[in-house]
Amino acid sequence: MSINKTYAVFGLGRYGTAVARGLTDMGADVLIVDINEAAVNSAAMTFPYCKCADVTDPEVIKQLGIANIDTVIIAMADNLEASVMAVVLCKEAGVGQVIVKCANEMHAKIMRRVGADRVVLPESESGTRLAKSLLSSGFIDMIDLNEDVSLVDIGVKPEWVGKTLIELNLRKKYSINVIAIRKGASINIDVDPTAQLTDDMKLIVIANAAALKRLKA
Repeated sequence: MSINKTYAVFGLGRYGTAVARGLTDMGADVLIVDINEAAVNSAAMTFPYCKCADVTDPEVIKQLGIANIDTVIIAMADNLEASVMAVVLCKEAGVGQVIVKCANEMHAKIMRRVGADRVVLPESESGTRLAKSLLSSGFIDMIDLNEDVSLVDIGVKPEWVGKTLIELNLRKKYSINVIAIRKGASINIDVDPTAQLTDDMKLIVIANAAALKRLKA
């Protein structure tokens, strides 16, 4: 369950920064781009991949290698024209998923029309939550219990098959607590730590962000 997808965030406002921080904290590779040099210089102290560039320029999109990025998050809701151009250029470059932060429903409608795969309205989805939802793709399901702790369904890793929870000692190795095991439609909360795991099982665990990062490593 390694994080093998790449991400780019356009815009270093509060929302874009929150998304970038959430993705980076979970171990993802994130390219951050903003036209404001001061903002980029400041962000470079925290994020390893920052570029000062105009993402409405086709040549810039090419030079940044955006065609090789799996998901681009466009967080420039205060500049409708720039958001539109960025969406069009990213889709033309072949980006598989383009997500756009929108200021309102009309903005969202426009973004969908020009090719955005997903739109988000900050009042209903925080940047941190967006980052978590993007990175939960390696898990079956994830429910936030608070800002740091989540209830997660995870598949049994190939190297876990045939071993018991006692042998794996997941609590010590990953700092996760297995509270139930799902097999098909059946959920067993009376977990037997001596039973061998099979590849058709799903473990329901409670874990914090650091633990989820280790699980995806």
